[in-house]
Amino acid sequence: MEKLRAPTVGCTKATCGWRAMLLPQLNRQSLYVYGSEMAVEKECIRQLQSGVFVIHPFSLMRSYYIMCMMAITFLNLIGIPMEIAFLDGNSGMIWEGFNVFSDTLFLIDVALNFRMGIITEDGEEAILDIKRIRVSYLRTWFIPDVIAAFPIGYILLFAVITAVEAENNRLEWFRIRNLTLAVTSKIEQETPDLQYQNEDNPSKTNKMMRILMFVRILSLIRLARVSRLVRFFNEVEKVSNANLEVVRLFFRILSLFMMIFLLCHWNGCIQYFVPMLEEFPTDCWVRKENLMNATVIVKYSWGVFRALSQMIALSYGSMDAPTNYVEMWIVMVSMVSGCLMYTVLVANATTMIANIDPAAKEYKSKMSRLEHYMTFMKLPPELQLRINNYYQARYGGKWFHEKDVMDTVSSALKEQILMVMCSRLLRNVPLFQNKDENFINAVLLKLEYEVFLEGDTIVREHVPGDRMFFIDHGQVLMETDSYERELCDGDFFGETCMLTKGKHLATVKALTDCQCFSLSWADFQEALRGFPDVRKDLEKNLLLNCDGGLV
Repeated sequence: MEKLRAPTVGCTKATCGWRAMLLPQLNRQSLYVYGSEMAVEKECIRQLQSGVFVIHPFSLMRSYYIMCMMAITFLNLIGIPMEIAFLDGNSGMIWEGFNVFSDTLFLIDVALNFRMGIITEDGEEAILDIKRIRVSYLRTWFIPDVIAAFPIGYILLFAVITAVEAENNRLEWFRIRNLTLAVTSKIEQETPDLQYQNEDNPSKTNKMMRILMFVRILSLIRLARVSRLVRFFNEVEKVSNANLEVVRLFFRILSLFMMIFLLCHWNGCIQYFVPMLEEFPTDCWVRKENLMNATVIVKYSWGVFRALSQMIALSYGSMDAPTNYVEMWIVMVSMVSGCLMYTVLVANATTMIANIDPAAKEYKSKMSRLEHYMTFMKLPPELQLRINNYYQARYGGKWFHEKDVMDTVSSALKEQILMVMCSRLLRNVPLFQNKDENFINAVLLKLEYEVFLEGDTIVREHVPGDRMFFIDHGQVLMETDSYERELCDGDFFGETCMLTKGKHLATVKALTDCQCFSLSWADFQEALRGFPDVRKDLEKNLLLNCDGGLV
């Protein structure tokens, strides 16, 4: 298979316009999942050939969208409690407009989730099938998302406009009534009392205020958007370079502290909101501290201070004891939430410290020993760097013993693992096409995994060889004095040496870091012992050239 060039095959803004925003980008994240630039290009082609509107999890649009939604969600989770508790319905048109914008955005998000590609749990594949995306979303987050996206902002905006119109009509009615009575009765001293002669208007005003309060309480349902924030953090963690444990740890700590901050913030708003619902009883803490007419920042500061003091069970003077049963329940809830907060904090901190990737720890230990060895042997810095790069490419920062893993699983599982990893590579070779399935399985068990760095010479021309190579990920250059050819994912070379133990007919160099599987002459002969018919067939076709080139 010939090399696919990004300028000709890839989809850019110049060639595909806005569709390029939906395709996976060539970055560290996509390379970690797919293994090579060629695999990323194949993923782009797969999405383009599907012909449907799907946003790939590794696309540029998805990255911008997640960052935007995280910011909007966090602002909602901060602003909604403050609006309900402290603004007294006087949030202004700017905040109301932001509420309407947020509700619209979350409704659009519900629709877009039916077109969002999904990253599998193991992070090794992106699901782009529309039917699978819809079924997965309907079974998981659809109902919570619809509840959280309920357009309370529209209802609040309508209620505010209605209230303003009702108040204007009431004032206009009083003005006309007062003017009429002043002209007809000529008694100026009765004018101040005229505003209270109507018994219906105050009741209508009170009714409107109760409706507004109910709508404000109903808007608490928007706090269900906290689930969105958790999901966005999980998606960012998946999309981020999972090979870097530091990045994953950073997102875990950040999400933990954001949850703690939101808990303290909500608790502080509740401290003021509950007395407000009771119309500030004489023994409530708000009246004691004379905060009725204070600014929003002063009210909020006292509320958060009171909440934190209760959450850490700190006595601070005049406000340390509740004065009624409502405040008592608030204090108890704050104390319990504080206990839970510290329990979660300590548990997560302990888990992070105790379980910080043992494989990565072992890898660092091995690399430390390797550094001592290279220093003792006085290897040149360039060679030391290549050795370090090899270990990074071979083990990816996590130490493991592949032979131990394969030896501990059953033979059936080992066969299935190798079938998944290498079956497609063997099927590309004419030598193994239309062969007995049992023979293919026997050959799979003989394959050895090897890694070559960029610039490595894998085989040299005119040098005896005894093995064949299958390229899993990466690109190599096969060259002789008369021609050059690039090979990439799924290609192979060295089949002649594996069959005859002869000399290589070309030099093969790695153009990128390459992950390959190799099959030696001895292992191949051992696999042939149980299949005499296959051996005879191969002997008949031994002199025929394979499509991969005789190397």
